[in-house]
Amino acid sequence: MSENSIKCLPPTKKRDPCRTAHLSIDSALARKLLRFYDYPHPHHPNTIIRGYDTLHALRTARMCGAVARELEHPPDRLKQFQIACLLHDLGRAGLDPPLFGTIWSWVKQRGIPTRPREWRALYPDTPYGKETTAFLDQYQQDLERAGIPMDHWAREQVEMRLGFARRLKRQLRKNKPRLEALGVEWVPWMGKVMLYYYYPEKLVRFPRWVHQLAEILVACEQLEAYSNNQRGKDYYNRKSESFKKAFHYLILLEKEGVLSRKVMETVCHLTAQGTFNRILQAARGAPFSSQERRYLKNLTSEVKAWP
Repeated sequence: MSENSIKCLPPTKKRDPCRTAHLSIDSALARKLLRFYDYPHPHHPNTIIRGYDTLHALRTARMCGAVARELEHPPDRLKQFQIACLLHDLGRAGLDPPLFGTIWSWVKQRGIPTRPREWRALYPDTPYGKETTAFLDQYQQDLERAGIPMDHWAREQVEMRLGFARRLKRQLRKNKPRLEALGVEWVPWMGKVMLYYYYPEKLVRFPRWVHQLAEILVACEQLEAYSNNQRGKDYYNRKSESFKKAFHYLILLEKEGVLSRKVMETVCHLTAQGTFNRILQAARGAPFSSQERRYLKNLTSEVKAWP
């Protein structure tokens, strides 16, 4: 990741919408936090797996900041929120793209749930927090017959999704001294916001503003992910990404009650006015097509027609 990939722009009253999607924290701190994703390779001593999700996390944090500012969250809260956004995928530190993608592509092709709450909905007898164990009990032999050896490292790749809360907790605990050394005050709501996509039930007793920040993270993270060609290929063997698919998925999350209409409208408004253009083009690795530009231009009117 280059020096220029992190830019902390000062607040501005100019009308360049792309300038609103900046980090509120110091760029040096951001780079140090993103190094938390580096992970020692279990099979190769002295080899570090560089954090796969760092650029995704950085883009997500910038987008989340823009949405949170638009919804008038205060500056101090915004800084803590963007720190949480930068670390939101820390539970996947050590992700092995070929292995992770092979496992979860196999899973997706068979319509098997990939989120804990979806797993429990299909298999209600699964004890809370035991989704990874239940998955391996049911599918490990099938995966091995498909040519995927399910050793400890492969099981870790499963845990990165179905046991994300446990893995994130371990990574945060391991990095607590580093956070303290960087002067980062970690408060409980930051961790709960990071878990919302997989465990929305963990926010039941938190204030509404925490729910809203969690929704912002889910919306922006998914918008970046569905715009990220490399991630789509590595995770799911997808051949291309589209904004139409991205926003249709966000609509589905709204229908499920994961996202509110207010957050959806704000994300759509900022996307349509071009606030995220530079970020999403970087995720694509290419300029938008004319068809994609037309879709984004009409996004505001389209969201008004959503039921």
